Amino acid sequence: MRAPAGFLLCSLLLLLAPHCTEIAAEDIQPDPKTPCANWMGGAPGYPGHNGLPGRDGKDGKDGQKGEKGEQGAQGPKGDQGETGVPGREGPRGFPGYPGQKGEKGEGAFVHRSAFSVGLTERVPHPNVPIRFNKIFYNEQSHYDTSTGKFLCNIPGTYYFAYHLTVYLTDVKVSLYKKDKAVIFTYDQFQENNVDQASGSVLLHLNTGDEVWLQVYGEGNNNGIYADNINDSTFMGFLLYPDPEVH
Repeated sequence: MRAPAGFLLCSLLLLLAPHCTEIAAEDIQPDPKTPCANWMGGAPGYPGHNGLPGRDGKDGKDGQKGEKGEQGAQGPKGDQGETGVPGREGPRGFPGYPGQKGEKGEGAFVHRSAFSVGLTERVPHPNVPIRFNKIFYNEQSHYDTSTGKFLCNIPGTYYFAYHLTVYLTDVKVSLYKKDKAVIFTYDQFQENNVDQASGSVLLHLNTGDEVWLQVYGEGNNNGIYADNINDSTFMGFLLYPDPEVH
């Protein structure tokens, strides 16, 4: 009878042992901060490495508009811009007041030399200067009626011209400068008619140069004519003096 009783007691203890152990485990929990924590655990480990950064979060919603801030300080002057397109012309202004009278300037001396003469003899002699004795203009007396020559007193550029009436015979005349013929004019007389012969030239003269007109050749070429209604004229004047003349 002992053997079965002992067996039953052992079986009962085995059934109750896990329940008692669970209750004891619930009542007594080890403090993890104690060195051994009532356990047979090892020493604390080293801190772990920092983890990888997480992903960027989504953008938040826009906040409310803030109040207007104070005006900032003026910035530095910028670079000059390109020139713009010209604008339209404005209205015309009123005339200004007259200015003050200027000072009197120095008078410029004007060089003058001119003559205009006519023929009085009907048939001049050939190969000598024709003496034009009818004076139209000779204020400076640069033309000499006694010799029929113009004498240069002011060096410069001169203009000379002649207009001759041709009657009774042919005319061949030449304009001379310093004993040298410069130009020639020839007119063949037409019977029962009055012709005209003319010529002109520009010449540069120096002081003392002489200019005149004369019949060229023999006496059968001196048909220059003049009377109270027909004139034969000779003229010349200074265009401008040389630059060195003051």
